[in-house]
Amino acid sequence: MTESLQPAPPGFLERLRNAGVEPGDSEELRLNKQLLFFATGLVSAASMLWLAIYWAIGPQFSATLPYAFQLVLAGNLLVYVQWRNFDFFRLSQLALFLFAPFVMQWSIGNFITGSGIILWGLLAPFGAILFYGVRESVAWFFAWVFFTALTGVFDYLLADAHAAQKLAIPLHTSMVFFALNFIAVATIIYVLLRYSIQEKRKIQERLEEAHRQLLYEQHRSEKLLLNILPAPVAERLKHSGQTVADGFPAATVMFADLVNFTRVAARMTPEQVFGMLNSIFSAFDDLCEHHGLEKIKTIGDAYMAAGGINSASSDPAVAIADFALALQAVLQRDYQINAAHMELRIGISTGPIVAGVVGKHKFIYDIWGDTVNLASRITGEGMPGTIHCDAATQQRLAASFDFAAPQHIQLKGKGKGEVSVHRLLGRKSGG
Repeated sequence: MTESLQPAPPGFLERLRNAGVEPGDSEELRLNKQLLFFATGLVSAASMLWLAIYWAIGPQFSATLPYAFQLVLAGNLLVYVQWRNFDFFRLSQLALFLFAPFVMQWSIGNFITGSGIILWGLLAPFGAILFYGVRESVAWFFAWVFFTALTGVFDYLLADAHAAQKLAIPLHTSMVFFALNFIAVATIIYVLLRYSIQEKRKIQERLEEAHRQLLYEQHRSEKLLLNILPAPVAERLKHSGQTVADGFPAATVMFADLVNFTRVAARMTPEQVFGMLNSIFSAFDDLCEHHGLEKIKTIGDAYMAAGGINSASSDPAVAIADFALALQAVLQRDYQINAAHMELRIGISTGPIVAGVVGKHKFIYDIWGDTVNLASRITGEGMPGTIHCDAATQQRLAASFDFAAPQHIQLKGKGKGEVSVHRLLGRKSGG
């Protein structure tokens, strides 16, 4: 027994390279992971760059806090990639973004000596908007406001003590870093926001494309359904799913049989047989739709249609008669469609029928009743090129169509004995 091969789960390095994104993640979760990785990288790079600039300008600070911050950020990221707990990773990274700037400013001194480094804490509430949502970000914003206010209170109370001490950082250096901190924080926020909007736009475009594809496939499915079922029946099946069975008291049924099809097909390849039938029946389909009739099915070399089971034709018998004449005409004049010069026998009957959808899988729309059986049987009794109608159909058509003298034929299985059939010749002059 062979087992289906499942794709191997991504390894540690693969998850690290892909921002910890898992195959089953939603589009929104993928974006949140990518954004948080991106923000972590930007903050880590900035903390080292800021320390280098401080040292280059003059002040010599201990690198313990920046390095510790870097290690905690990196360690937290690696733990997440290994254990895949994004909820913890998101919470802990935002907490580091919030508290680390305050700790660093308190270690340096006050607002002036720290050059407003607590501005970096704004990345926490802003990140919460991106990674959690607007509602969840409120608590993070109030936390930043609280710690900023607390820092201001302590700086106010200790202002005299700070003034009495010699400032470790020259004023011009503090001013430079005030500008840098504003620019850096604004830049990171702008970059994250821009990246987020771009990615969400791409997600929206993918969703819209998927929606378009879904509508296209739905249209194709509905078109296919309408090729199998009459439109009202298709609508009923789509919306109710119930069994469809209807009775029609005065429908007109037609069978058209290709004469000597078996003999002609015996001299052809399967591809040629298919091409011949497809060419002929496709032309029949167009004529059937033109006359507002319902194609029921094809049975080998026979074509079955009916009128009076939809609202497209006000007089189904007349529509069927015109359709039958049109079928004969197209085979007689268009040898691109009828390359084998096939002829038709046609039988038409009018009366009550039952129509419905049969089955649950590969279902078909079909019709039953004596009217259907009679149309089928009088078809087989005709000569090539003839259109036989039963008495009920002839009575409906007598005002507009010419008929030959009636014939009386004996049909097996018919309790009535002889059945009168009328050969349809065509429309009356001027009719």
